[in-house]
Amino acid sequence: MSSIGDILRSERIKAGKTQDEIARYLRVTRQTISSWEIGRTVPNYNMLRLLAEVMAIDVGRFFEKN
Repeated sequence: MSSIGDILRSERIKAGKTQDEIARYLRVTRQTISSWEIGRTVPNYNMLRLLAEVMAIDVGRFFEKN
Protein backbone atom coordinates (compact mmCIF):
# COMPACT_ATOMS: atom_id res chain seq x y z
CA MET A 1 0.00 0.00 0.00
CA SER A 2 1.28 3.46 -0.89
CA SER A 3 1.73 6.00 1.86
CA ILE A 4 0.41 9.54 1.70
CA GLY A 5 4.00 10.66 1.12
CA ASP A 6 4.44 8.28 -1.83
CA ILE A 7 1.19 9.48 -3.37
CA LEU A 8 2.09 13.12 -2.74
CA ARG A 9 5.47 12.75 -4.45
CA SER A 10 4.03 10.82 -7.40
CA GLU A 11 1.17 13.26 -7.97
CA ARG A 12 3.45 16.28 -7.54
CA ILE A 13 5.76 14.97 -10.23
CA LYS A 14 2.82 14.14 -12.53
CA ALA A 15 1.57 17.71 -12.05
CA GLY A 16 5.01 19.03 -13.02
CA LYS A 17 5.42 20.89 -9.73
CA THR A 18 8.54 21.27 -7.60
CA GLN A 19 8.58 21.02 -3.83
CA ASP A 20 9.27 24.78 -3.77
CA GLU A 21 6.21 25.56 -5.89
CA ILE A 22 3.94 23.46 -3.69
CA ALA A 23 5.47 24.97 -0.54
CA ARG A 24 4.88 28.53 -1.75
CA TYR A 25 1.24 27.75 -2.59
CA LEU A 26 0.67 26.24 0.87
CA ARG A 27 2.81 28.85 2.65
CA VAL A 28 5.04 26.23 4.24
CA THR A 29 8.73 25.47 3.78
CA ARG A 30 10.16 23.17 1.14
CA GLN A 31 11.46 21.08 4.02
CA THR A 32 7.87 20.54 5.17
CA ILE A 33 6.95 19.13 1.76
CA SER A 34 10.04 16.94 1.85
CA SER A 35 9.13 15.67 5.34
CA TRP A 36 5.66 14.74 4.13
CA GLU A 37 7.02 12.96 1.06
CA ILE A 38 9.50 10.83 3.01
CA GLY A 39 6.94 10.06 5.72
CA ARG A 40 8.68 11.84 8.58
CA THR A 41 5.48 13.81 9.19
CA VAL A 42 1.95 13.72 7.76
CA PRO A 43 -0.07 16.70 6.53
CA ASN A 44 -3.39 17.37 8.25
CA TYR A 45 -6.64 17.07 6.32
CA ASN A 46 -6.80 20.79 5.51
CA MET A 47 -3.33 20.61 3.97
CA LEU A 48 -4.32 17.47 2.04
CA ARG A 49 -7.26 19.40 0.58
CA LEU A 50 -4.94 22.21 -0.51
CA LEU A 51 -2.42 19.73 -1.91
CA ALA A 52 -5.16 18.10 -3.95
CA GLU A 53 -6.26 21.52 -5.19
CA VAL A 54 -2.81 22.62 -6.34
CA MET A 55 -2.18 19.28 -8.07
CA ALA A 56 -5.70 19.12 -9.57
CA ILE A 57 -6.57 15.73 -8.05
CA ASP A 58 -9.35 14.51 -5.80
CA VAL A 59 -8.43 14.56 -2.10
CA GLY A 60 -9.65 10.96 -1.92
CA ARG A 61 -6.56 9.95 -3.91
CA PHE A 62 -4.55 10.23 -0.68
CA PHE A 63 -6.77 7.63 0.98
CA GLU A 64 -6.96 5.01 -1.80
CA LYS A 65 -5.65 1.56 -0.99
CA ASN A 66 -3.17 0.37 -3.60
